[in-house]
Amino acid sequence: MRVLHVEAGKHLYGGAKQVLYLLSGLQQQGIDSLLVCPPGSAVAAAAREIGVAVEELSMGGDLDIGLIFRLRRTIKRYRPDLVHVHSRRGADLMGGVAAHLCGVKSVLSRRVDNPEQRMMVRWKYPLFDRVIAISQGIADVLREEGVAAERLVCVRSAVDVERYQLQCDKAWFREQFGLAEDALVMGAVAQLIPRKGHRYLLEAMPRLARAFPRLHLLIFGKGALREKLEQQIEALQLQPFVTLAGFRDDLPQLLPCLDLLVHPALMEGLGVSLLQAASAGLPIVAVDAGGMPEAVEDGVNGLLVPGGSVEALADALYRLLEDEALRRRMGESGREKMRRGFSVERMVLGNLAVYRDLLDDGEVTD
Repeated sequence: MRVLHVEAGKHLYGGAKQVLYLLSGLQQQGIDSLLVCPPGSAVAAAAREIGVAVEELSMGGDLDIGLIFRLRRTIKRYRPDLVHVHSRRGADLMGGVAAHLCGVKSVLSRRVDNPEQRMMVRWKYPLFDRVIAISQGIADVLREEGVAAERLVCVRSAVDVERYQLQCDKAWFREQFGLAEDALVMGAVAQLIPRKGHRYLLEAMPRLARAFPRLHLLIFGKGALREKLEQQIEALQLQPFVTLAGFRDDLPQLLPCLDLLVHPALMEGLGVSLLQAASAGLPIVAVDAGGMPEAVEDGVNGLLVPGGSVEALADALYRLLEDEALRRRMGESGREKMRRGFSVERMVLGNLAVYRDLLDDGEVTD
């Protein structure tokens, strides 16, 4: 089997890491893959390191009609059995059109749960023979938008649990961020964009800082909101308690050193950082929205709160911060939950089953 994968992301954020997990797993299953991605992207370099063939194509976003023809040429040259599109940013629509013009079966992975315009739903999704939702929450959104049930499959994102089993190097960790030896440390891992909800977390911090003078919040990630968040931190006089730590590629070393993870996103398809944190044995406070309840079971491996509620967020964090035994118990439950339901092998075999079913059974008809 030959599969051509399209990934428009340039950075190794959650979605691109899932593509790498899949490429590596398919390679072990004897599947021949070609990754098509933008020039100079981090995912291209990482794919080459594991021995996957890469072709770099310019991808200009939603209005880049020329991408159809560039992908069409690549598809004709590579002659795959299947095209798997992993991204939006125009790659989904253009990739679907290119595969359709070449007469090649195609699959689209949907990783976000934000609603789309009805006209886009009607035009885009029928181009694909299967649509893989990476959480049941996303599958529910797609079904409500009118995507045919026979096209929809849920294959959840995965995490390499063993990567997050490292022991914390406490001296290194404290030195990295200038932390006191007895600091109580929360982490947030997400792009600095509005829907990730950082502003609500910062609004909850003054109450928490008064109750827990040793508390420190590390916000990992980069994005357009950095300057606004800096201004909010200053306005709330939170400089001693909050650090904008930027994007880090060493989360397997960092996460085991945290006391808990908080993810106040207003919407989230699933949340790879939740899977990573649970694998590292961290309790989690997240929002009861999208696919997040699939990764965080309320009262088992974390606490769920309504999106945008500063009071509820502060209450949940307070409960975990004051109870070390509860944090430990939830952390252990989360690690076991990841091993049972979110393994890389399970995700790879789930995608491969979609491929085989599609290639064996013929096209889906409207």
